[in-house]
Amino acid sequence: MFNSKRKIEPMEDYGFFGPDSVTWRVWSYPTSPVIGFSRAVVVEELDPFLVAPVTVSSKIYSQPRFRYDRTVRYFATIKFADSRKAVKASEVLMKVHAKAGSVDPVSGLWSDPNNPDQQLWIHLTAWHSILYAYEVYGPGKLSEADEARYWEECAIAAQAQTIDPDQVPRSRQAVREYFERMRPRLAASEARQAAMDHLMNVDVVFPPMPAVLTPGAWVLAKLLRMAIIATLPRWQRDLANLHQPRIIDALIQPVMRVGFRAVAHPRLEVFVLRLISPATVPIAAPALLRMKPLREETLAPAEAFKRHGVPTPRDLYEQLKADQSAIVYPPSAPVPAAPSSTVTPAAAHA
Repeated sequence: MFNSKRKIEPMEDYGFFGPDSVTWRVWSYPTSPVIGFSRAVVVEELDPFLVAPVTVSSKIYSQPRFRYDRTVRYFATIKFADSRKAVKASEVLMKVHAKAGSVDPVSGLWSDPNNPDQQLWIHLTAWHSILYAYEVYGPGKLSEADEARYWEECAIAAQAQTIDPDQVPRSRQAVREYFERMRPRLAASEARQAAMDHLMNVDVVFPPMPAVLTPGAWVLAKLLRMAIIATLPRWQRDLANLHQPRIIDALIQPVMRVGFRAVAHPRLEVFVLRLISPATVPIAAPALLRMKPLREETLAPAEAFKRHGVPTPRDLYEQLKADQSAIVYPPSAPVPAAPSSTVTPAAAHA
């Protein structure tokens, strides 16, 4: 019999949230790593400043499973891990991003993955997509009070990045308004459409299947692709060149609801997680299995960074920019006048 507690150890504390948070409820539902996360990375590609480093590195094509596994692990760490792991993950990711700056192939402007504007786009796209998948293919809409808490917790998680928490929308309407403001600068290109199409392939999420399971894997791939596309608004589908009949949008919902309800049990969820993101199991399994941490406490991000001696993302960002001030930028990239004036998406759009 499968032992879901194999190599799973309790956390030091509850991290930023905990079992009573709306974040744990929504992000731990099985729609999250399969539909919600896949939708998020697809929609994110509509930002020209995000597709730049993705296109340059090309690792979503050469190492799709590795990239998926590590990215899911990072998001899970911020939501479910203890405070020490969360702040350390934030620090590591920022240092990785500091080396991933590149020239956007569409505008020719410099793309900085640690830039607060770019981070806010990724952050909100993820939190919105996870919630939307939960609503459409999971238990349904949250209560008004719980949704308000969800967006407040979204602002808490933003403090693990360079984002100004005051810029994080605190309501569904505010989130809609943010996406409307972003819409004019979202763009389509062949590179972007190829990336969005690729990120919905089942081999990005699931490991290679034995030959005997190939027919089932093919069916699963088709269903998941339909489910992801069904959550995209028409204008995003047009930009991505993704099209699907409305009847499919309607029919896929009950199929997915039944399927996710069938696996919405802690041990089954850990089993599925071992298949799609093995690196995430030690991080998310304690929360899924409701294992108590060594200390039953939550910490605000600022307190966590201070306790564990890790610089806050905003302080680290300034330090990293200062360290990079002597870098010779590619000839095609505009050279910032000073480390603090790196071109941002907002500035480019203005």
